[in-house]
Amino acid sequence: MFSRQLKTYSEQIIFIGKSLSRDFSVSKSKTKSLGVKVKQNNHNGFQPSKALVLSKMTRYEFEKRRYAGLTEPQMIEQLAEKGSDYESLLEKHNNHQKASKVVAACLQNRGIDTRLVSKNDYTQENIDWADIIFTSGGDGTFLLGASKVLTSDKPIVGVTSDTKRSEGRLCLPKQLSNNFSDALERLLRGDFKWQYRQRLRLTMTGKYVDKDPLEFHEFQLNIPELRFYEHMTEYVRSHLQDVREVPSQTRVLPVRVLNEVFIGESLSSRVSYYEISIDGSPNEKEKSSGLTVCTGTGSSSWHFNINRLSAESAQQVFRIAIEETGCNINADSQTLVAKICERFNEDLHFDPTDPRMAFTVRDPIINSIFPQKKSRGFAKTIAVRSRCWDASVVVDGGLSFVFNDGVMLKIEILPEDVLKTVEMR
Repeated sequence: MFSRQLKTYSEQIIFIGKSLSRDFSVSKSKTKSLGVKVKQNNHNGFQPSKALVLSKMTRYEFEKRRYAGLTEPQMIEQLAEKGSDYESLLEKHNNHQKASKVVAACLQNRGIDTRLVSKNDYTQENIDWADIIFTSGGDGTFLLGASKVLTSDKPIVGVTSDTKRSEGRLCLPKQLSNNFSDALERLLRGDFKWQYRQRLRLTMTGKYVDKDPLEFHEFQLNIPELRFYEHMTEYVRSHLQDVREVPSQTRVLPVRVLNEVFIGESLSSRVSYYEISIDGSPNEKEKSSGLTVCTGTGSSSWHFNINRLSAESAQQVFRIAIEETGCNINADSQTLVAKICERFNEDLHFDPTDPRMAFTVRDPIINSIFPQKKSRGFAKTIAVRSRCWDASVVVDGGLSFVFNDGVMLKIEILPEDVLKTVEMR
């Protein structure tokens, strides 16, 4: 695996290394802009009459549901056995609840009809009712909120409920999350810019594609021993499933992907087997640890960490390059290596408005049967046919759809699926 990574990185690193060895300084004007293209607002501001506030499920609420049959002292004892601090969980829960109520109260004080809902009440009916959606939590809550907004005309704004413990990259800046009344005032008077972030649309064709997705919070609540889950699903599918012929059907999944989608076996140690087509190319069979596909918004998340170049890899490529080409590069210069890694890794990011998706094949198997192919790149459309046993299509790390042998997944970016949100500084 390491040799394949070196081969993948070598051409880029040698080129960057030659450039930087002559001049260690990288001009700010040459670095890639990571800003989001925006549209100016009108000067009349935005005047919603109905607002929906989605509040995150706190760890305290999660544990209360998990231990629903226990008394409070018994739950405290269970948490202590796991090394969890009940008082800390309760304090964080109370702080979050207070922050969510502040958001709702500010909206109501401005005459805006407001509903404060939890994850379980974040229904399509409530979404359709609202003119604007606010999320109170962190990036995870914002991703959940965004996934169910299926149109491009309904804005969504993230508010970080605990700026000391959450970065909230997709939410309002910390100073505005901490002073939501100021943020709302700016929104109403038009002191902001609209952002339109690209998203992925998923269409599945095959049997059982109409099944409800698995929400990981609910999964953890209902499956007490996660290590037995694989064997449970195998038993259900081989012994209990309806043996009658089930017709194939096509379904556009009822979510949109803002960060990334993962396609592969549910059990991480099992090889994922599938056929893939990039932008209409002939299907090619691949085996790997799964496939990730991201938007520009998601390019700073999982995509970045899968592909990032480490200093150790850069140094080894330099040493090999020196031996093979005789080029004059100081592979032991920490400054040079750091700048190479920084520049390489910066190029992994791309603009959230870019109408392309980036794909990465994780740990591809390469041998005489499965020759080396492109392991990462950009695409407009990707089609994947599953040859897996117990696979999933996982949306933004929180929602999982069954993706087993024979099912086809089409991934595309369409203008009507952009997410409308705001930029405030």
